[in-house]
Amino acid sequence: MAGWLSTHILDTARGCPAEGIKIALYRVSGNSHRKIAEAVTNADGRTDAPILPEDKFKTGEYELIFFAGEYLRSNGLTDGEPLFLDAIPIRFGMNEESHYHVPLLLSPYGYSTYRGS
Repeated sequence: MAGWLSTHILDTARGCPAEGIKIALYRVSGNSHRKIAEAVTNADGRTDAPILPEDKFKTGEYELIFFAGEYLRSNGLTDGEPLFLDAIPIRFGMNEESHYHVPLLLSPYGYSTYRGS
C-alpha cells in the first residue's frame, strides 16, 4: 500500500469548515525547504485531492503552512494588525507508507493539530 497525505481546516471559533485558505506543503531536509504542493480549501475545509498523492509520496520530514490570516480578516475574527496568527507552520514526519492526515483546528488566538485518519 502506498502512502498519501490529506489535510483539512476547521474554524473552531465559528464552528464550521474553513473555506478558501491556501496551504503549501514543503519537503524538509536539514535547513532546506522545497515546496512540492499548494492547494486551497474547499467548502468542506478540505483540499479537492490529497495534498500529497500516492504517486508522489516519500517518507521523510515535511511542513504544511496554513495561510490563515486573510481568512481570519475576511470573517471578522481579528482585532488589529499584526495578527496573532497569520501563516501557521506545522512540521511533522512520515516514517511509513500509509495514509497520514494532518488537520488544523483554527481560532484567532490558537490552533491545534493531530494525526488523524
